[in-house]
Amino acid sequence: MDLFWDLFMSGLTKGSIYALIALGYTMVYGIIALINFAHGEIYMIGAFTAVIASIILGSPAVGLTGWGLMFAVAGLTALYAGMYGWTVEKIAYKPLRGASRLAPLISAIGMSIFLQNYVQLVQTQNFLVFPDLVPPMDFLKPIAKIINPTRFAILLFTAGAMAALTIFIKFTRLGMAMRAVSQDQTMARLTGVDIDRIISATFVIGSVLAALGGLLIGCSMRQIDFYIGFLAGMKAFTAAVLGGIGSIPGAVLGALILGFAESFAAGYVSNAYKDVVAFVILIIILTFRPSGILGQPQSQKV
Repeated sequence: MDLFWDLFMSGLTKGSIYALIALGYTMVYGIIALINFAHGEIYMIGAFTAVIASIILGSPAVGLTGWGLMFAVAGLTALYAGMYGWTVEKIAYKPLRGASRLAPLISAIGMSIFLQNYVQLVQTQNFLVFPDLVPPMDFLKPIAKIINPTRFAILLFTAGAMAALTIFIKFTRLGMAMRAVSQDQTMARLTGVDIDRIISATFVIGSVLAALGGLLIGCSMRQIDFYIGFLAGMKAFTAAVLGGIGSIPGAVLGALILGFAESFAAGYVSNAYKDVVAFVILIIILTFRPSGILGQPQSQKV
């Protein structure tokens, strides 16, 4: 039973991080119907930014510790990643907005490769030790075998980010404008919605969520490198497709399914087959639901 709960919490943790990245994919697709393949690299940059921010903010000159350091690092990481997301949209997408779908896709892949090599040259091509940012939590000691402080922090941050995103999308003026653009871009423009502003905001929000995922995966794995964004990005994209690309609840559901599939496959089958099992599930679900679990067929979208 201990093994089951350990695998369950591991799957929930992985799924939560995948969800943060998958939300960025599905939000961008919902607005401009294109996939941002540079999104995984924003996740990777978020992890590297967190390392640098923790060194600066935790230095004797600043002296932050505990949760103060954790939240300050998260804030700076989110801010820096948001700037990257805005820049990627302006460089790789906006100039090609009127071009065929293939042109911005190739541009995004090129941006992904550029960011990988940029971090490799500017930072390091080796693994980098990630600092221990999660403070001890005495109240978790009775259930330490089930959930440790790092996993608790990951679930806490993820739940908070998703709750904030839900409130933002449903109740703010900008969030309602995003929903309008995703439904009918032409009609939204006619009602006075600034489409360029909405697209840029979507990239920024998606990048912030991905960067938080990079921070959290660093806390969990305790080491990072310039290549972590590629695999995590592909898995998060898979999760978005599995749940229904363009659907925010679908992205979260697909990410959790993928996380649980990987975790239980690694525990009960073999760690070598965890990716195989996850993608077999994807194939089976898409065979019966080509638009994803919560996705709508293209012909039914307004």
